[in-house]
Amino acid sequence: MGVMSHLFDPLKLGATEIRNRVWVSPMCQYSAVDGVPTDWHLVHLGQFAVGGAGLVMAEATAVAPEGRISAADTGLWNDEQVTAWRRITDFLREQGSTPAVQLAHAGRKASTTAPWEGDGTLPAADGGWQTVSSTSNAFGALAAPRALTEDEVAAIPQQFADAARRSAEAGFEVVELHFAHGYLAHQFYSPLVNDRTDRYGGDFDGRVRLLLEIVDAVREVWPAGRPLLARLSATDWVEGGWTGDDSVRLSRLLAEHGVDLVDASTGGAVPDARIPVGSGYQTRFARQIKLEAEVPTGAVGLITSPQQAEEVVSSGSADVVLLGRELLRDPHWPLHAADELHAENIWPKQYVRARRA
Repeated sequence: MGVMSHLFDPLKLGATEIRNRVWVSPMCQYSAVDGVPTDWHLVHLGQFAVGGAGLVMAEATAVAPEGRISAADTGLWNDEQVTAWRRITDFLREQGSTPAVQLAHAGRKASTTAPWEGDGTLPAADGGWQTVSSTSNAFGALAAPRALTEDEVAAIPQQFADAARRSAEAGFEVVELHFAHGYLAHQFYSPLVNDRTDRYGGDFDGRVRLLLEIVDAVREVWPAGRPLLARLSATDWVEGGWTGDDSVRLSRLLAEHGVDLVDASTGGAVPDARIPVGSGYQTRFARQIKLEAEVPTGAVGLITSPQQAEEVVSSGSADVVLLGRELLRDPHWPLHAADELHAENIWPKQYVRARRA
């Protein structure tokens, strides 16, 4: 028997037990066709399950065509997409990982080109579309959005609920609501962006109203025992913007409405934020939310070594760590980390000989 590290303890959220605390952060691949995931997504996500991750989260997946960041984003607004995702979730589950999906609407940061094509607004001639937001102000050099009417805002929660219902049909066991990184929900709660005067603007309660309506709508259709997560940008990193204290207040509300864990990221609302990027630079927000709002949290952002990840979990700063770039560099990071931390052997039986070599 190995000495169990806290990083490789299972975690129970709702009725779902996840085999360890090393989770795959959602990472856009810009490789879908009409919102339908492809073989690229099967292999990209499948490698992390083989590599030992406890939960494998698919990329920001749009709840509506106009909510895609790019025309090549995945979606869950029709049944063809459900069928394609099912093949992927079946494989993840066969390897012992928990399949998860991040549901998203990009708002004014939608209709962009893929990063390797320049990261600007996708021209209408190439399939671009009019973006929508809480505001009519543009994000940086992107095309200006159209401000949603109050009735249009009120209809958005149903789009998330429909996508959540399809997520269950597609075999996902966990849904994360993307309320971070300057996408549509963040465009509502950030005081730097939301300039509305209706019930979805103004004070804190007005600016978070849409988020709570989305959670309520999703919880009505998402199976009761399956975890519901929310990713927040815990700070805008700009004076006068959203803060860690605001995130604590919002996290308490999210938990009351049925969110099981808050995934604490930061930034993205405005292009001129000065972000002090460094090793584990966002972990303190996961810790603040966990301790002050008393909700489970996930830490994300330049967590790279097994010892660092173990410290985040064992110190109580967060309940899980979400890795992105480090897993792209080494999809088998969890296997090596478990060995290094003297956890139980989690290598797939097909790879056991390599482990012994």
